[in-house]
Amino acid sequence: MSNLARTYPSSAFKHGWRLLLLLSALVMVSALACANPIVPRDDKEVLEVLPSKAAAADARALRRRQKELASDPENLEMSLGLAKEYIETSRAESDPRYLGYAEATLAPWWHLPQPPIEVLVLRATVRQSSHDFESALADLAQVLKLDPNNAQAWVTRATILQVRGEYAEAKKACVPLLRLAPELIAVTCVSSIASLTGEAAKSYELLERTLQRNTNAPVTEKLWALTVLAETAERMGRASDADQFFKQALALGHRGGYLLGAYADFLLDQNRSVEVIELLKEALRADGLLLRVALAEHIQNSKSRIQNSSHESHVAALRDRFAASRQRGDTVHRREEARFVLHLLNQPKEALRLATENWTVQREPADARILLECASAAHDATAAKPVLDWMSTNQLEDVRLTKLTKASVAKK
Repeated sequence: MSNLARTYPSSAFKHGWRLLLLLSALVMVSALACANPIVPRDDKEVLEVLPSKAAAADARALRRRQKELASDPENLEMSLGLAKEYIETSRAESDPRYLGYAEATLAPWWHLPQPPIEVLVLRATVRQSSHDFESALADLAQVLKLDPNNAQAWVTRATILQVRGEYAEAKKACVPLLRLAPELIAVTCVSSIASLTGEAAKSYELLERTLQRNTNAPVTEKLWALTVLAETAERMGRASDADQFFKQALALGHRGGYLLGAYADFLLDQNRSVEVIELLKEALRADGLLLRVALAEHIQNSKSRIQNSSHESHVAALRDRFAASRQRGDTVHRREEARFVLHLLNQPKEALRLATENWTVQREPADARILLECASAAHDATAAKPVLDWMSTNQLEDVRLTKLTKASVAKK
């Protein structure tokens, strides 16, 4: 679920504004601006894709609201609305700068010991997106003490705990949603966690039936359910079903960074690297998505034995972006950097260090996978033990991790 940006419709909850959460991870998959300019090595190389007319219109509307708020910066309702738009834009474009804009928008209340509940939930969302999970959970605890029926706070809490691998507590956070949220949201929350704790098949069937009963659910609710179904099917080894669910999710029109990254990873595992490049050709600003393109290009180069100039530029860009991220003290992208260092720079010991550091912050299947891959490449069985223990404790069912585990045992 790695840092997935999921936004749910306001009509779903009694508090009247959209439910925002980051799943994955994950992962969630954020973009950072390049530290240094990229110099094209080929006239055909695409460096940037201009925004669509719809995106340009959204940007103009956002600027109008910015001007409106500038004339009345302590207008709480207006500030909340703009901050939510910034968060949604950050997720849609995989651009963490908008999280900073959201924080700045809420500045009049951000550092208050008891800010309004709506500010607390948004502050938790921003902190969650920055992997400041402890502070985010503290904010949510304060919200739920004041308002135990705040559905958004429960979902966000469940999401953070799932990302951290604290599944028992995450399940508890889903339970109130059974009475506070629409059926599809509640069941998706429960099924997502159950699928990671020895109940993959049961949770998969339950969620599939629930989705079929809720064909008129808002797009964002169906998007979450379809993504969970796709990832669960993938872990169970049901590649054809996973592919169909991913495609159904993409067809909904909300092509956020998490969904694109998850489907790209699936395609890479299915040896469909050409499709990865086509899927992500307009999303190169996002570090995590650029990484997947570079990985796909690496596979293509290995097959053709011809070095692609755009691949070299993409690797150089990623190197610069990760270096800039480290200089800022940003640790959100350790998992992506570990993949980059292992698979594209072929430095297993450094990759293992990054993957191990990442494991202390978030523990999802993707985090387990890169740590196992790094430990195997570095011939360090001891480094893999925390993941193996974690898998055993949670009864995690994942054909990819099982394969890696067997390989690790065979090497001993």
